This record gives sequence, structure tokens and C-alpha cells, in this order.
Amino acid sequence: MEQHEITEVLSRPISRELLARDLTRLAYVAKDGTPRSIPIAFTWNGSAIVLCTTRNSPKLPSLRHNPAVALTIDTEVHPPKILLIRGRAELDDVDGIPEEFLRMNGTYRMTPEQRVEWEAEVRSLYDGMVRIVVTPTWAKLIDFETTLPTAVEELVRQRADRQRA
Repeated sequence: MEQHEITEVLSRPISRELLARDLTRLAYVAKDGTPRSIPIAFTWNGSAIVLCTTRNSPKLPSLRHNPAVALTIDTEVHPPKILLIRGRAELDDVDGIPEEFLRMNGTYRMTPEQRVEWEAEVRSLYDGMVRIVVTPTWAKLIDFETTLPTAVEELVRQRADRQRA
């Protein structure tokens, strides 16, 4: 997929709404060769998805071995709106707490006092984290109004061909 095509998909209003959410599912291949899909907080910085994790996270050796990942960001309503993204995970070990981690967890409802307590707890627990940066190499938006899953698009084309025949 060309960069301008990825940019076009990610610039659509529904994509922007989905990129403003706080939870994605990260899919990757574990070191034992089996697939994993985990929910994880994220933030969109305008060009990449940024995830943060502990330095001792079991996913890190897997991502170092095979950095190919897929992300799903979707809604819980019917019909769902789904943003699918593929890319490569770049790992960045950071001393202290990455700003992205504080930002991505800032959407949860907390009083200012709770936020201060939460941030103090985070800073006391982690001496550093790993930023997982995923730059999209492929993207697809499915909204079931203007875009459909590829297999369903094919069925629609086949039906139209049959009706014209």
C-alpha cells in the first residue's frame, strides 16, 4: 500500500474518531510461533501509533524477534466501525515515564486529586518503560456504509455481475 493511500484512509473523519480512542488490540506472533492479540492503551501522534509497556513485558522478546504487528481499533455498537492497521513495531527503551503513557491514560475519569495519586503511583512503580511505535504500512477502514470487509465487497460485485447478466 502506498503512503498516500494510508494517509487518505487515516485522514477520514471516522478514522480520526477511532484514532482518538484509548484502546486497541495488538496482534503479534509470540516467540513460540503462536498468535497473540492483547488489548493495550495507545495514542496517535499524527504519524504513528504509540503504545507503552513495562520493560519486563513478555511481548518484547517476541516483537524483537518478529516486529510485524496488526492493530484493531473499533467501536462496540452495531454496525461497528473498524480501523485495521498493519506495521512494524519499533522499540524504544525510555528512562522514566513516557509522556505518551501519561497522555493515553489521561482519558479515564479521575478527579484532579485521583490523577495526582495515580501519577505518583506510576512514577514510583516504573523506573522506565518501552515505547512501542508502530508506523502504519497498511490501513483499512470498515464502516459498513461506505466501506466493507474485502470478502463482502467481492460478494457485492459478484451479485451485481449476476444481476446484470
